[in-house]
Amino acid sequence: MEEVGFYGGYERMTAKPSPAPPVAAPMKPLVPTLPQTPSSDASDSSNDDIIKILRKAKSFSVLIRLLKTTQIINQINSQLITTKSGGLTILAPDDGAFSQLKAGFLNSLDDNQKIELLQFHVFPIYVSSSNFDSLTNPVRTLAGANPERLQLNVTAYGNSVNISTGVVNATITGIVYSDKQLAIYHVDKVLLPLDFFQPKAAPAQAPSLAKALAPKADKGESSSEEDEDQTTKHNSGGISLTAVQGTTLVSLAVALLAAATI
Repeated sequence: MEEVGFYGGYERMTAKPSPAPPVAAPMKPLVPTLPQTPSSDASDSSNDDIIKILRKAKSFSVLIRLLKTTQIINQINSQLITTKSGGLTILAPDDGAFSQLKAGFLNSLDDNQKIELLQFHVFPIYVSSSNFDSLTNPVRTLAGANPERLQLNVTAYGNSVNISTGVVNATITGIVYSDKQLAIYHVDKVLLPLDFFQPKAAPAQAPSLAKALAPKADKGESSSEEDEDQTTKHNSGGISLTAVQGTTLVSLAVALLAAATI
């Protein structure tokens, strides 16, 4: 609509501004941004020093100790530095999560199991907080991709990201650190793999033991055969002896008869 008026003898045309088109609402990610800890700012943290990041975030002393004693931290840092693309994602249980484990559980693990436990908490790819729904289950970890012993499934729904291992159901509660190559997420439980709780396959019988058992049966059979041979030999020996003795007696009788005749 236009308004027509007169001002100083001249006709003035005044146009109303047309309404602005509606602004499209931004797309809401399937998984909203998770809460961040004070250390999640990438500007003041070194992405090649995970220990420094965890120490600054606090409450990760048990995880830090395990990373150091197993020397897995060296592997992770090296892989992070040398990787060209893909990055890494670390699921970090805090001290409270480790305290929920059965007393003495960590001490019951050997060195290889501790290494497997830590590797089970690391994805060999970078996953942003809004992309957990794009993962394919079971998710591969640095521990391997055996779905029967090392399964790890991620479910992203609403405001939560849940993780299931077949033993533990955990939840990602926040972001410890995130940039374009490394993401560290805070999880409320230690992720225990099925591998720790499934019975191991019984070892095959040692060849030496089977070999040792076999001659016993053969020896028994050979002993029987030897006994039979010995019996035969004794019997044949007796017959021969009897025959020899019989011949001797006959010869002696003939000699005596000849002497008597003379």
